[in-house]
Amino acid sequence: MIFKTCKVTLSSSKNLIFRLNSNCVPKHKPVQLSDANTLDRFIKEHEKILVLTGAGISTESGIPDYRSADVGLYARSKSRPVIFQHFIKDPEIRKRYWARNFVGWPRFSSMSPNYAHKFLKKLEDKNKIVHIITQNVDNLHTKAGSKNVLELHGTAYVVHCLKCDYTIDRHKFQDVLSSLNPHVSIKELYSIRPDGDVELTPEEIGGFEVPRCPKCEGNLLIPRIVFFGDNIPKKRVQRVNNFVEECDSLLVMGSSLFVYSGYRIVLETKSANKPVAVVNIGPTRADDCINYKIEAKFGEILPLLNL
Repeated sequence: MIFKTCKVTLSSSKNLIFRLNSNCVPKHKPVQLSDANTLDRFIKEHEKILVLTGAGISTESGIPDYRSADVGLYARSKSRPVIFQHFIKDPEIRKRYWARNFVGWPRFSSMSPNYAHKFLKKLEDKNKIVHIITQNVDNLHTKAGSKNVLELHGTAYVVHCLKCDYTIDRHKFQDVLSSLNPHVSIKELYSIRPDGDVELTPEEIGGFEVPRCPKCEGNLLIPRIVFFGDNIPKKRVQRVNNFVEECDSLLVMGSSLFVYSGYRIVLETKSANKPVAVVNIGPTRADDCINYKIEAKFGEILPLLNL
């Protein structure tokens, strides 16, 4: 694994060094022509494909996933995502979250869609896709130009108040955070996590200030993300159910399906006797019940398709 370093000034007294993992894509075997033919045939044979994407589709954009060996978040760090209930109850956890998110945002929000995102946009233009359901919060499908996208776990690009109906664009919220924390000077940062934050020490977080809601003065501003321990809104779940009914097949791209909300989509599609194909590097929770499993890097297999 190759690492580079870069400096980020977080206070007047300290320069921090972050390691850059220059490759977020897990180890994989060379693409097999037979796999490319299988995927090509699957897409050609279906006209109402429901697509489910996970963190693995964004690794080629430079955003790591959670569970891949060596390069995933859990392989590189002992820390785990914030639990929703902890965020609500503990102001120190909220401060830690927003400090880490503030430092990581410039890098996270600058990420660009890769070949896989653009490939799905082309399939959408050809009316091959019923809808794209993504477990990601990185907005890369929208950046690629896709219109029919359901963000199953929300988006990092909107901040809202849990006590009232106040919302603010995440870019504008970055300006608010910056005005409250002028001592934090972000020069460069690459070591982001799947949801866009970074790892900081308690000392580095200590003086960080989090704004209150300007509408209700509450202290529960949070990204419009479904945190671990929280529930997906019922209306969103119903939309997913409708897509499963409408589709003639399911294509999973870049998800281990470890999180039940994604795995459930596979189970419901299979229970409706519709075929499921999965393209993912590494094992998935659904390997024993799907029709096709392909392990390949998207940037290597998708260009081989004759679509």
